Amino acid sequence: MERKSIINFGITTGNYSSFVNNIVTMAHQKQSANVCVANVHMFIEAYKDQSFNKVINDATMVTPDGKPLTWVLRYVYGIRQDRVAGMDLLPDLLQQMMLKKLPAFFYGGTPALLEKTENYLKYAFPDLPIAGMYSPPFRPATKEEEDKLVEKINSSGAAVVLVILGCPKQERWMASMKGRIKAVMIGVGGALPVMVGMQKRAPAWLQHMGLEWLFRLMQEPRRLFRRYVITNSLFIYLFFKKIFMVRRMGKLTS
Repeated sequence: MERKSIINFGITTGNYSSFVNNIVTMAHQKQSANVCVANVHMFIEAYKDQSFNKVINDATMVTPDGKPLTWVLRYVYGIRQDRVAGMDLLPDLLQQMMLKKLPAFFYGGTPALLEKTENYLKYAFPDLPIAGMYSPPFRPATKEEEDKLVEKINSSGAAVVLVILGCPKQERWMASMKGRIKAVMIGVGGALPVMVGMQKRAPAWLQHMGLEWLFRLMQEPRRLFRRYVITNSLFIYLFFKKIFMVRRMGKLTS
Protein backbone atom coordinates (compact mmCIF):
# COMPACT_ATOMS: atom_id res chain seq x y z
CA MET A 1 0.00 0.00 0.00
CA GLU A 2 1.27 3.45 -0.96
CA ARG A 3 1.67 6.50 1.26
CA LYS A 4 0.88 10.03 0.11
CA SER A 5 2.06 13.11 1.99
CA ILE A 6 -0.17 16.07 2.80
CA ILE A 7 2.03 18.81 4.26
CA ASN A 8 4.42 16.16 5.62
CA PHE A 9 1.57 14.03 7.00
CA GLY A 10 1.74 10.59 5.41
CA ILE A 11 -1.57 8.87 4.65
CA THR A 12 -1.86 5.28 3.45
CA THR A 13 -3.94 4.91 0.29
CA GLY A 14 -5.88 2.00 -1.17
CA ASN A 15 -9.41 0.69 -1.31
CA TYR A 16 -11.29 0.07 1.92
CA SER A 17 -11.03 -3.72 1.90
CA SER A 18 -7.24 -3.59 1.44
CA PHE A 19 -6.90 -1.94 4.86
CA VAL A 20 -8.86 -4.67 6.61
CA ASN A 21 -7.01 -7.39 4.69
CA ASN A 22 -3.59 -5.95 5.47
CA ILE A 23 -4.34 -5.65 9.18
CA VAL A 24 -5.59 -9.24 9.27
CA THR A 25 -2.48 -10.44 7.42
CA MET A 26 -0.17 -8.65 9.86
CA ALA A 27 -2.16 -10.07 12.77
CA HIS A 28 -1.76 -13.60 11.39
CA GLN A 29 1.98 -13.03 11.18
CA LYS A 30 2.07 -11.61 14.74
CA GLN A 31 3.77 -8.47 13.46
CA SER A 32 4.47 -5.69 15.92
CA ALA A 33 2.68 -2.95 13.99
CA ASN A 34 0.84 0.28 14.75
CA VAL A 35 -2.16 1.57 12.82
CA CYS A 36 -3.29 5.18 13.20
CA VAL A 37 -6.84 6.12 12.21
CA ALA A 38 -6.36 9.71 11.06
CA ASN A 39 -8.90 12.51 11.10
CA VAL A 40 -8.57 16.30 10.93
CA HIS A 41 -7.86 16.53 14.67
CA MET A 42 -4.89 14.15 14.35
CA PHE A 43 -3.65 16.01 11.27
CA ILE A 44 -3.63 19.35 13.13
CA GLU A 45 -2.00 17.82 16.22
CA ALA A 46 0.80 16.53 13.97
CA TYR A 47 1.05 19.88 12.16
CA LYS A 48 1.58 21.70 15.47
CA ASP A 49 3.92 19.12 17.03
CA GLN A 50 6.86 17.75 15.04
CA SER A 51 7.48 14.91 17.50
CA PHE A 52 3.89 13.74 17.04
CA ASN A 53 4.19 14.17 13.28
CA LYS A 54 7.13 11.73 13.40
CA VAL A 55 4.97 9.27 15.34
CA ILE A 56 2.40 9.36 12.54
CA ASN A 57 4.92 9.13 9.71
CA ASP A 58 6.69 6.20 11.38
CA ALA A 59 3.42 4.28 11.86
CA THR A 60 2.90 1.06 9.91
CA MET A 61 -0.37 2.33 8.46
CA VAL A 62 -2.33 5.59 8.62
CA THR A 63 -5.94 5.26 7.49
CA PRO A 64 -7.84 8.26 6.06
CA ASP A 65 -10.64 8.38 8.65
CA GLY A 66 -11.67 11.99 8.11
CA LYS A 67 -13.68 12.72 4.96
CA PRO A 68 -11.78 16.03 4.44
CA LEU A 69 -8.52 14.07 4.18
CA THR A 70 -9.95 12.10 1.26
CA TRP A 71 -10.90 15.41 -0.39
CA VAL A 72 -7.32 16.64 -0.13
CA LEU A 73 -6.00 13.41 -1.66
CA ARG A 74 -8.40 13.88 -4.53
CA TYR A 75 -7.59 17.54 -5.20
CA VAL A 76 -3.83 17.24 -4.72
CA TYR A 77 -3.14 13.77 -6.17
CA GLY A 78 -6.27 12.98 -8.17
CA ILE A 79 -6.90 9.90 -5.99
CA ARG A 80 -10.51 8.89 -5.36
CA GLN A 81 -9.67 7.51 -1.95
CA ASP A 82 -12.18 5.49 0.07
CA ARG A 83 -12.81 6.82 3.53
CA VAL A 84 -11.51 4.32 6.08
CA ALA A 85 -13.32 5.48 9.21
CA GLY A 86 -12.63 3.88 12.55
CA MET A 87 -16.37 3.46 13.15
CA ASP A 88 -16.58 1.25 10.03
CA LEU A 89 -13.17 -0.36 10.31
CA LEU A 90 -13.61 -1.55 13.90
CA PRO A 91 -16.68 -3.81 13.43
CA ASP A 92 -15.46 -5.04 10.04
CA LEU A 93 -12.09 -5.94 11.52
CA LEU A 94 -13.67 -7.70 14.51
CA GLN A 95 -15.85 -9.71 12.11
CA GLN A 96 -12.80 -10.92 10.20
CA MET A 97 -10.95 -11.63 13.43
CA MET A 98 -13.87 -13.73 14.66
CA LEU A 99 -13.96 -15.72 11.42
CA LYS A 100 -10.21 -16.31 11.50
CA LYS A 101 -10.02 -16.87 15.28
CA LEU A 102 -7.61 -13.99 15.91
CA PRO A 103 -7.63 -13.00 19.61
CA ALA A 104 -8.35 -9.37 20.52
CA PHE A 105 -7.01 -7.43 23.50
CA PHE A 106 -8.74 -4.18 24.53
CA TYR A 107 -6.46 -1.63 26.17
CA GLY A 108 -7.72 1.70 27.51
CA GLY A 109 -11.08 3.25 28.23
CA THR A 110 -12.95 3.23 31.52
CA PRO A 111 -13.98 0.06 33.37
CA ALA A 112 -17.60 0.94 32.47
CA LEU A 113 -16.74 1.11 28.76
CA LEU A 114 -14.89 -2.21 28.85
CA GLU A 115 -17.77 -3.86 30.71
CA LYS A 116 -20.20 -2.54 28.09
CA THR A 117 -17.83 -3.78 25.38
CA GLU A 118 -17.63 -7.26 26.89
CA ASN A 119 -21.43 -7.54 26.99
CA TYR A 120 -21.75 -6.20 23.44
CA LEU A 121 -19.21 -8.65 22.03
CA LYS A 122 -21.05 -11.61 23.52
CA TYR A 123 -23.97 -11.16 21.13
CA ALA A 124 -22.42 -9.17 18.25
CA PHE A 125 -19.26 -11.29 17.87
CA PRO A 126 -19.93 -14.37 20.01
CA ASP A 127 -17.04 -16.42 18.63
CA LEU A 128 -14.40 -13.68 18.81
CA PRO A 129 -11.50 -14.83 21.03
CA ILE A 130 -10.95 -12.23 23.77
CA ALA A 131 -7.33 -12.25 24.94
CA GLY A 132 -7.97 -9.67 27.64
CA MET A 133 -9.18 -6.22 28.62
CA TYR A 134 -7.38 -3.63 30.72
CA SER A 135 -8.34 -0.14 31.86
CA PRO A 136 -5.15 1.70 32.87
CA PRO A 137 -5.02 4.26 35.70
CA PHE A 138 -5.27 7.96 34.80
CA ARG A 139 -1.57 8.62 35.41
CA PRO A 140 1.70 7.74 33.70
CA ALA A 141 2.64 4.10 34.19
CA THR A 142 5.82 3.22 36.03
CA LYS A 143 8.46 1.21 34.17
CA GLU A 144 7.56 -1.85 36.23
CA GLU A 145 3.86 -1.47 35.37
CA GLU A 146 4.72 -0.98 31.71
CA ASP A 147 6.89 -4.10 31.61
CA LYS A 148 4.14 -6.14 33.29
CA LEU A 149 1.59 -4.86 30.77
CA VAL A 150 3.80 -5.85 27.83
CA GLU A 151 4.22 -9.31 29.32
CA LYS A 152 0.48 -9.56 30.00
CA ILE A 153 -0.45 -8.71 26.40
CA ASN A 154 2.23 -10.90 24.81
CA SER A 155 1.43 -13.90 26.99
CA SER A 156 -2.31 -13.50 26.29
CA GLY A 157 -1.84 -14.56 22.66
CA ALA A 158 -3.39 -11.35 21.36
CA ALA A 159 -3.12 -10.87 17.60
CA VAL A 160 -4.67 -7.37 17.63
CA VAL A 161 -4.63 -4.80 20.42
CA LEU A 162 -7.48 -2.29 20.25
CA VAL A 163 -6.21 0.89 21.93
CA ILE A 164 -8.76 3.28 23.46
CA LEU A 165 -6.78 6.21 24.89
CA GLY A 166 -7.78 9.05 22.57
CA CYS A 167 -5.61 11.13 20.25
CA PRO A 168 -2.70 11.84 20.58
CA LYS A 169 -2.12 9.65 23.64
CA GLN A 170 -3.00 6.36 21.96
CA GLU A 171 -0.77 7.05 18.95
CA ARG A 172 2.20 7.90 21.19
CA TRP A 173 1.57 4.79 23.30
CA MET A 174 1.45 2.52 20.26
CA ALA A 175 4.68 4.03 18.91
CA SER A 176 6.40 3.39 22.24
CA MET A 177 5.21 -0.24 22.20
CA LYS A 178 6.15 -1.01 18.61
CA GLY A 179 8.75 -3.75 18.69
CA ARG A 180 7.76 -4.72 22.24
CA ILE A 181 4.17 -5.87 21.86
CA LYS A 182 3.95 -8.76 19.41
CA ALA A 183 0.64 -7.81 17.86
CA VAL A 184 -0.99 -5.26 15.60
CA MET A 185 -2.00 -2.20 17.61
CA ILE A 186 -4.77 0.02 16.28
CA GLY A 187 -6.06 3.23 17.86
CA VAL A 188 -9.85 3.06 17.87
CA GLY A 189 -10.45 6.05 20.17
CA GLY A 190 -14.06 7.22 19.93
CA ALA A 191 -15.13 4.40 17.61
CA LEU A 192 -15.59 1.87 20.40
CA PRO A 193 -18.17 3.83 22.47
CA VAL A 194 -20.20 4.32 19.28
CA MET A 195 -20.03 0.66 18.31
CA VAL A 196 -21.20 -0.57 21.72
CA GLY A 197 -24.02 1.98 21.91
CA MET A 198 -22.69 4.45 24.48
CA GLN A 199 -22.68 7.22 21.86
CA LYS A 200 -24.59 7.81 18.62
CA ARG A 201 -23.08 8.12 15.16
CA ALA A 202 -23.99 10.86 12.70
CA PRO A 203 -26.53 10.06 9.94
CA ALA A 204 -25.03 8.86 6.66
CA TRP A 205 -25.79 12.14 4.84
CA LEU A 206 -23.74 14.10 7.39
CA GLN A 207 -20.89 11.58 7.06
CA HIS A 208 -20.93 11.96 3.28
CA MET A 209 -20.75 15.76 3.59
CA GLY A 210 -17.79 15.56 5.96
CA LEU A 211 -19.87 16.97 8.84
CA GLU A 212 -19.67 14.07 11.28
CA TRP A 213 -17.65 16.36 13.55
CA LEU A 214 -20.69 18.69 13.79
CA PHE A 215 -22.85 15.83 15.03
CA ARG A 216 -20.26 14.98 17.69
CA LEU A 217 -20.01 18.66 18.66
CA MET A 218 -23.76 18.79 19.22
CA GLN A 219 -23.48 15.80 21.56
CA GLU A 220 -20.53 17.17 23.58
CA PRO A 221 -20.41 20.96 22.99
CA ARG A 222 -18.44 21.90 26.12
CA ARG A 223 -15.69 19.36 25.60
CA LEU A 224 -15.36 19.63 21.82
CA PHE A 225 -16.18 23.26 20.94
CA ARG A 226 -12.67 24.65 21.31
CA ARG A 227 -11.07 21.64 19.59
CA TYR A 228 -13.29 21.79 16.53
CA VAL A 229 -13.27 25.56 16.15
CA ILE A 230 -9.47 25.67 16.21
CA THR A 231 -8.67 22.48 14.31
CA ASN A 232 -11.28 22.86 11.59
CA SER A 233 -10.45 26.52 10.97
CA LEU A 234 -6.73 25.77 10.72
CA PHE A 235 -7.36 22.77 8.47
CA ILE A 236 -9.51 24.82 6.08
CA TYR A 237 -6.77 27.45 5.89
CA LEU A 238 -4.07 24.84 5.20
CA PHE A 239 -6.29 23.04 2.70
CA PHE A 240 -6.88 26.13 0.55
CA LYS A 241 -3.25 27.16 0.91
CA LYS A 242 -2.20 23.75 -0.42
CA ILE A 243 -4.69 23.93 -3.30
CA PHE A 244 -3.44 27.40 -4.21
CA MET A 245 0.18 26.20 -4.23
CA VAL A 246 -0.66 23.14 -6.36
CA ARG A 247 -2.51 25.26 -8.93
CA ARG A 248 0.24 27.88 -8.95
CA MET A 249 2.92 25.26 -9.53
CA GLY A 250 0.80 23.82 -12.31
CA LYS A 251 0.68 27.17 -14.06
CA LEU A 252 4.41 27.72 -13.62
CA THR A 253 5.26 24.35 -15.17
CA SER A 254 2.66 24.49 -17.96
